[in-house]
Amino acid sequence: MTILVTGGAGFIGSNFVHAWLAAQAEVLVNLDKLTYAGNLRNLHALAGDDRHFFVQGDIGDTTLVSQLLATHQPRAVLHFAAESHVDRSIHGPMDFIQTNVVGTFHLLESVRAYWSGLGGTAQQAFRFLHVSTDEVFGSLAADAPAFSETHAYEPNSPYSASKAASDHLVRAWHHTYGLPVLTTHCSNNYGPYHFPEKLIPLVIHHALAGKPLPIYGDGMQVRDWLYVQDHCKALMRVLQAGRLGETYNIGGWNEKPNIEVVRTLCRLLDELQPRSDGQAYANQITFVKDRAGHDRRYAIDARKIEQELGWRPEESFESGLRKTVQWYLAHSEWVKEVTSGSYRNWIGQNYGS
Repeated sequence: MTILVTGGAGFIGSNFVHAWLAAQAEVLVNLDKLTYAGNLRNLHALAGDDRHFFVQGDIGDTTLVSQLLATHQPRAVLHFAAESHVDRSIHGPMDFIQTNVVGTFHLLESVRAYWSGLGGTAQQAFRFLHVSTDEVFGSLAADAPAFSETHAYEPNSPYSASKAASDHLVRAWHHTYGLPVLTTHCSNNYGPYHFPEKLIPLVIHHALAGKPLPIYGDGMQVRDWLYVQDHCKALMRVLQAGRLGETYNIGGWNEKPNIEVVRTLCRLLDELQPRSDGQAYANQITFVKDRAGHDRRYAIDARKIEQELGWRPEESFESGLRKTVQWYLAHSEWVKEVTSGSYRNWIGQNYGS
């Protein structure tokens, strides 16, 4: 048996690849375009594992995707591949439309053609799992109930709009063509292999480098934080037992303001790798102009996946964050490699000099 994963060299995708191969005997075909956030070093530990078959390529390349499907005959496709950073989508939305909307369309068409040609049992067992985000639901007021699976879509950034569009395509291919799909909406992930443009790895990287820790606005934007390996376990459970055509919210039950996250990171770094001058890392916190259209609060109601599929996160925010900091401290070479000149240029462009 085989599964096909798109975007399996990125942050969540590579964590899923590691989790899958640690738990399953099945072959995993990993298709990744290797844009700036896709990194083969994320998969270095799998060198020599004949269950992992990596292919560099674009989900929009229908010839390549069709060949992979015909050759490997996967029983499932898990779709992680996406442009995913809100800030980058504000500066350059075209890549997000091309990958998240057009790319997902081409992938769905390739998968539909493959699925349509399968025999009875194989066709019935096939699944397409689309990994999406809670950002498609927009922003919540401080006292509003958390996002449920039936919450209205209200995307506010080019990124979230492009992911909402991909969700709608997946839903339409199920209802129109019968493609057996599952969709998940996750909250903010954190953990190993996270590219340091996102809040937690950026703060760790900048703190250790003695740089300012840029905090948008007043830092009171609230997010629900989910340890990435908990997310991977949830996805495996949804693939195993999720109901066709259904969506499942995956959250960490950890709502935290950004400034609290940053201060907690600073305290952990004070403990695990103190500054040479004895000062607190929190002294590096710097407030910068808020980004355009910044959503104030996200929160996930993850009761459905717990009640139907028995999944609940294992890590607390405190335990997951400690593991994350320890991973980055132990993998300084990985961080050094991914924070290239182009990364530094991006930080300057986005946060100012």
